[in-house]
This record gives sequence, structure tokens and C-alpha cells, in this order.
Amino acid sequence: MPVTTASPRPSAATARPGAGRRAAVVVAALSAVVVLVAGGCVPAKNQAQVPTSAATSGAPDEALAPFYDQQLEWTTCAQGECATATVPLDYADPSGATIGIALARRPATGGSAVASLLVNPGGPGVSGVDFLDQAASMISEDVLRQLDLVAFDPRGVQRSSPITCLDGEDLDKVVAYDADYSTDAGIQEAIDVFRGVGEACQERSGQTLAHVDTVSAARDLDVLRAALGDDALTYLGYSYGTQLGATYAALFPLRVGRLVLDGALDPTLTADELAEGQAQGFENALRAYVTDCLAGASCPLTGDVDQAMGQIRALLDHAVADPLPTGGDRRLTGSLAFYGIALPLYSQPSWPYLTQALDAAIHENDGSILLQLADAYFDREADGTYSTNATEAFWAIGCLDDRQSADPADMRAQADRIEAVAPTMGSFFSYGGTICADWPVPVVGGLDDYSAKDATAPILVVGTTNDPATPYAWAEKLATTLSTATLLTYEGEGHTAYGSSNDCVADAVDEYILTGTVPPEGTRC
Repeated sequence: MPVTTASPRPSAATARPGAGRRAAVVVAALSAVVVLVAGGCVPAKNQAQVPTSAATSGAPDEALAPFYDQQLEWTTCAQGECATATVPLDYADPSGATIGIALARRPATGGSAVASLLVNPGGPGVSGVDFLDQAASMISEDVLRQLDLVAFDPRGVQRSSPITCLDGEDLDKVVAYDADYSTDAGIQEAIDVFRGVGEACQERSGQTLAHVDTVSAARDLDVLRAALGDDALTYLGYSYGTQLGATYAALFPLRVGRLVLDGALDPTLTADELAEGQAQGFENALRAYVTDCLAGASCPLTGDVDQAMGQIRALLDHAVADPLPTGGDRRLTGSLAFYGIALPLYSQPSWPYLTQALDAAIHENDGSILLQLADAYFDREADGTYSTNATEAFWAIGCLDDRQSADPADMRAQADRIEAVAPTMGSFFSYGGTICADWPVPVVGGLDDYSAKDATAPILVVGTTNDPATPYAWAEKLATTLSTATLLTYEGEGHTAYGSSNDCVADAVDEYILTGTVPPEGTRC
């Protein structure tokens, strides 16, 4: 159904961590704009170098054997080689409907691969197939020489029975709208808006909408492992990809090979706790940016750090009350301004673009650069279409995994807690309960135990000390939750570290992937 009004302001449920995997690409893609504005044969794998568990590498039960025993048919495609794996729509009914999981592969450059390295860029909702080229540029030559690099679109994402809900015009309204949460009527309006979004998702996506939860996606991951011919899973997951990887380890501990979980989400936290942690993470990242900006010669902010943070808050309030012109038909609302500020915080090399955007917005009342950054976050094209379904898939997956309370009193109490730790950005992480309040399919939930206590190999967790989207404390918690995990710390800014930080991190992760050796406990880069 069409959406006639738009959504509430963004909350933790709409500030998806996985967007950070695009931040490095955005730097290059926006540079010109900002300046102008201011099946083949598969060789047998040698499994000697990876942990194997042949006795447990097959299907968990007989009903799933056809999926585990399937042979992938690889064909030439834009990404290199592509295939589609078949999985049950509902693992509780493996004889029922099926869906396809899209894969793309870059074969090992050295010839015969020792294993497949599956990669997930996060989200939830970000396409792994689209990420493959970027992943290849981030992973070391030694790893690429020995392992096939394989990316996939999780169920509900892009090429894998994608969740579809809204056309471009209606999605524009949803991501741009600033709801009034000061009244119960305003809260109810936001709930009504997302009821309409959910109904549109159900109408266009059908029964798939109820089966895109993370636990089901982790079960898919084990089918992919088997179909690729690996006895144990070798995996690199960023951001939400760490939740997917941790869920896999908990479900299939005897098939854990080498799992790198970078930019960790703590799957044991409630949706409220995730929202509060992420709000503080972005607040801290913004403060780090402001401190750096004020030390430069061309910062559009003035005074000390607290005063400059106040100027950004004033800009956001201004955009809510009176959206800024952008030189076109669309105006910069508070929601869009938030996303325009948030995206560059994912990657420190993007900070100069935030400086240009703030200068235009604060001093010229021009929201055009912030709008371009927000559009990059949402994969919105210049013609008004969206090149991916990442936002819709994010809502659908999030509403199946967990839900915040939609009681106005509970949401107001949480808003007060968030405001206390994130006075500049916090209002955009509140009232997330409105999104899933009337979602048309029931919550599935996660697992009761994420310890993976029987894991047959160590797991490597990577955390960045000032990661805005997945705070370092979450990496610490995940490393203690997983019974065999070791934490590698990157002291720095930005979302995730492997492939975007320094040689210290790269060398430690490479050593682990290639030999299974984790860095010494307490290693900091």
C-alpha cells in the first residue's frame, strides 16, 4: 500500500551499522560532487590447512540433506563467478517452499584453494555480492592467493528473495520525515506510518517477510559452507556480520573454522540497550570529529568542543523546524541532516566532506551536501530510485530479531536516558519502538545462548576503540560471551578495522585466517 505520510525520525533501528562498509566508497564517489558543490569447473580443495570436522560437516538431519548435498552451478558474471544456492524458506518445514541465496566468487589467485572465505559486510540488509570487489581490495594478497573469496546476499537482501516494500517516492517520505514525539498522538502517527510500511512489505514480499531473521540466515550460512565443499566455516563478518557469525558459531560450534568478527555487535543486548549504546557511540565519534575540526584552519564551528557540539545540535533542530533548501525540490529535514552527519563519522577519511557539508548548512543555509551524504547512506540515485533494498531489508530483519517497547511511557524514559549520554545526536536514536509496533509478522527472536562452548577452533573478535556504530564495549562483551574468542583492539576512529586501519591489524587477522593463530591476549594496534 502507498505510504501517504513518512516515518519517525531515525532511531537505533534505522542507523544500520553495516552502512559503514560503504563509507570508504563514499569518499571516492562523492569527491567530484563535493568539489563541484563547494559456471565453471571447481578445483578440489586441500583442506589440510583449515580445521575439519568431517563427522559433522553434513546435514543436521535427513530432511535437510538435499540442501546440504546440492552442487552449485557457477557462471560468469560481473562480479567474477556467480551461483545460487537453494535453502528452505522455513527450516521448520524443509519440505515446503524454498528460496535462492545469491553468491559471487573470486577464485583463489594461487590456483587450488585451501578453503572458501565467506564475507558479509553487515547491515542487516547490505549486499555481500555488491561488496565483493571492495572486499577483494581490503583483504591481503596472501589470503586471496590461498582462499576462494565468496560473498553472498543473505535471505531478503538484494538478489536473495529480496524484501520489497515501497517505490522511490514513498521511501523518500519515510526516510525524510520528522515525527513529533512530544504527544501521544504524534507517537501513534509514527506507529501508523510504519504499520503502512509493514503492510506494503507483506503485500509485495509475501511469506518471505516472516522468514528473514538472523537465525535463519545463519542456518543458510551452514548450507553454503557445505555446498562450497568446506568441512568448517572460514568467515569474515563486519558489523551486523558479526552477529550473523556469532549466531552461526552458537548453532554449529563443531563447524567453526576461522571466524573473524570485526566491528562487533553484542547479540545478548536488548534492542533498547543497542539503541542507547549506538547513540553514545555516534556522540563520541562526533565529538572526536569536532575536536579535530576545531584544531584545523577552516572549521565552520567555533568556540570550544561543547559550544561546537551545540552548534551542530542547533543545526539539527533548525532542520526539523524549518528544513533547509538544497537547490532542488527536496529539502533537508532533521532526519536527512542526521544521516548526512552520521555517514562521514563511519570513516575518518570522510571527515573533510562533513566539514564542507556543515559549512554550507550553517553559514549558507544550504543543505545540498548533507542531502548528498544522506542519499549515499540510503543508496538513493539521482533519478529518485534506490539501487538496493538495504533500508527495507533492515526494517524487516530488525523487526524479526527483536523489538523495543512501543509503550509511550517506556519510550520517553528511554529517550531521557539517551539524551543524558548523547545530547547532540541522541534524539535520533529514540522512539525506535514505533517501527515494529504493528509489524505484520511476529517476532522470531535470537538464541538463548551465544557462548558456542563446544566450538572446535578459536574465534577472533576485532574492536575499534571509537567505533561510532558498534561501540568498543560490544566487542569486549562478545569476546567474553564466545567461549573460545580472543579480542584484537584497534585504537582509533571509524567503523571496523580490518582492511581500513593499519598493518598491525591486517597482519594479525591475516595470520589468524591463514594459520589459525590468534594474536596474544590483550593485543592493541
